[in-house]
Amino acid sequence: FYYFIRLCLEKVLLQCVLQSRTLSGADAINALRPFYFAVHPDFFGQHPKEREVNENSLKRLNGYLENLQKPGFRSFKPTQLTFYVREREPNSSNVQESFSASGFRAVSFTLHSRDLLSTVLDILNSCSLSTEHIQGLNVNSQPHKEAKNTVNRPIKWDKTYYSFTGFKDPEEELEQAQRVETTLISWLDDNEASAVKKLKKSLPLRRELERLKFELSHQLQLSDIRWQRSWGIAHRCSQLHSLGRLVQQRPEVLKNVKGRTVVFTDRSGMSAAGHIMLGTMDVHHHWTKIFERLPNYYKLQKRLLFLEDRISQLLGGIQVIYIEELQPLLTLEEYYETLDSFYNKLHDSRLPFHPRSLRGLQMILESDRYAPSLHEFGHFMIPTVCDPATLQWFIFAKAQEARENLKRKEKMMMTEKELIDTSTEKFSLDRLYKEPSVSSAQMIDCCKRLLEESLPYLQGMHLCISHFYSVLQDGDLCIPWNWK
Repeated sequence: FYYFIRLCLEKVLLQCVLQSRTLSGADAINALRPFYFAVHPDFFGQHPKEREVNENSLKRLNGYLENLQKPGFRSFKPTQLTFYVREREPNSSNVQESFSASGFRAVSFTLHSRDLLSTVLDILNSCSLSTEHIQGLNVNSQPHKEAKNTVNRPIKWDKTYYSFTGFKDPEEELEQAQRVETTLISWLDDNEASAVKKLKKSLPLRRELERLKFELSHQLQLSDIRWQRSWGIAHRCSQLHSLGRLVQQRPEVLKNVKGRTVVFTDRSGMSAAGHIMLGTMDVHHHWTKIFERLPNYYKLQKRLLFLEDRISQLLGGIQVIYIEELQPLLTLEEYYETLDSFYNKLHDSRLPFHPRSLRGLQMILESDRYAPSLHEFGHFMIPTVCDPATLQWFIFAKAQEARENLKRKEKMMMTEKELIDTSTEKFSLDRLYKEPSVSSAQMIDCCKRLLEESLPYLQGMHLCISHFYSVLQDGDLCIPWNWK
């Protein structure tokens, strides 16, 4: 009799679950279109830090959505995500989020639903996006305020049912999962095997990548070969093979690359830092044109350096610098136009800076800010639209603090390197590195706390310090710098 009751109840439960999962994968993609439009990395080309955060979060979100659609998949853990959301009308939002002056806001939320519909609603509501269009998808949508706290099913079973049958209460499981915060040890326990498997699979490709990079760098006498984004190993090998084929077919066009750095990125040209950019979506014909134009690029680079020197003279000797890790990847032409516009504004304002009074200080120009600021490493971050009088006051007020920060910079960089080396040696890591969006102060704090732990899981692994937990496609382990 007990077995008969249990069988009947299981059938009813299964029917209820199937009824609640009426949102297909295609419907979910359509429902999330406003979200993808607001967070897609391609719209953050001028904001490398925010672009990288959104790229990583989208990878984890896609994995979560894929798991929801797998038959019989039950092992769910709350997944915390952070996105930078483009804001079309910043003043119209009544949500208390952190806004930047660049027209986007940071949004963090945790996914814990076991069905597509509730997950889609969670995402849209968390980002303050409309859910009205979901009504046209022919799904059984419950009010979202209930979806966050209850499982999306038409029957709410009494607690005595779970006590009598021995079944697990999904609401109780969810509440318990929300109370238990992910820790480094628990996450490594759950993900080490998967990372090891992926890493072993990637080792032959990693060796192939190093071989190709060495051969091309030696053959072309390049200073370095880099990648703007964190593409997988297979993707990078493919790009180097393409460059190798071009070298064989048109060796004469690469005669002017000696001593230069090649960067594989989203577009072709020369970067503001003077690196040769090869767009990964471009064909050999476009790459060939870039190599043929190198003499002209070098002439423009000399004019750019002269312009930086003129700006420095007008600002009391402060040095104008370009930092790849902190600034958008601008072309040489774009950066020259920015410098030229800023120079003309300064020249017309005739600010009374005493010659060489600010020697030793540094500044970078930014086109996506409206207020000047001082970086922890001591350089000024100056908006190109900054009012000259405001610029003068800010630099004078912060000059001494900037000099002190510059002195601390060298010490901080040395401390960071020592901690990375010590951590790599202690845990027998193959590699320890950080994402560009992680500051030196955050990296130092992370490594100090890591060194207090015993982590045998990490032997031979590639460990990336990030803002999230994730296992990359080639087996790299990513952990947040502020892990618990």
